[in-house]
Amino acid sequence: MKSTCERCRAALTLSEQAYICSYECTFCPDCTEALSQRCPNCQGDLVLRPPRTRSPTEAPSLGFKAKLEDFLYRA
Repeated sequence: MKSTCERCRAALTLSEQAYICSYECTFCPDCTEALSQRCPNCQGDLVLRPPRTRSPTEAPSLGFKAKLEDFLYRA
């Protein structure tokens, strides 16, 4: 997910509202409105980007399955 608007370069955090096309061109709400919800690159519709609470590149916390595997393979 891109961290800035491609039109005005406004910073966009993972949880902020942003709009994307099918190629993931990213725009802030103000630019999306100015562009009439059309991507200037591919002419596709700009739709609300799904929010995230953390980056996919962050290391995942150990869930139940990982803890169980760790326990089983240590034995």
